[in-house]
Amino acid sequence: MPLNKIISISGKAVPVPGADMDTDRIIPARFLKCVTFDELAGTMFYDERFNEDGSSKGHPIDAPEHAGATIILGGENFGCGSSREHAPQAIKRSGVQAVVAESFAEIFFGNSSGIGMPCVCATHSALQTALSITQDAPSTVWTLDLESMTLSCPMATLPVTMPAEPREALMQGRWDAVVELMNAPEAVAALAQKLPAPSLK
Repeated sequence: MPLNKIISISGKAVPVPGADMDTDRIIPARFLKCVTFDELAGTMFYDERFNEDGSSKGHPIDAPEHAGATIILGGENFGCGSSREHAPQAIKRSGVQAVVAESFAEIFFGNSSGIGMPCVCATHSALQTALSITQDAPSTVWTLDLESMTLSCPMATLPVTMPAEPREALMQGRWDAVVELMNAPEAVAALAQKLPAPSLK
């Protein structure tokens, strides 16, 4: 299977303000009963966005000017809480391709990297600059470049950081474990031969 290399992502940004955005808020527990992750499209931050009667709370995600945004601008400790893999899946299936925040919970970061959704860190000052530009000009197109490790638009170029190993996996297209296995049938077969036969007792 061909490798899906992720070098850069471009698109509008949407602010998701606040520190400690936990996975229970990213994807409420009642949505975890889905059969496939595709069913999570549109559910991200559902209770942050809608009242019980389905009316909008006016969250930035639902603002017309942020429609189609592919980059989330988050806060500190984004994705903390329970280790549900549904959280990054809900974000990605809803059309977001990357998250920029001050810091990330480790498990959320790993789950996101494993589905090809880069999570990069920026300083508080850099994020404030990005938020200010986005709020003043919501149609601004940002580019997250994993090669230069920058988040840029015509008005600013901001440095971002990411651990080397997941960054290289994304850029080399080696972030998908299933594709890795399918592209190495001989290695899989060789390992299978070394494993002990299961006991029928």
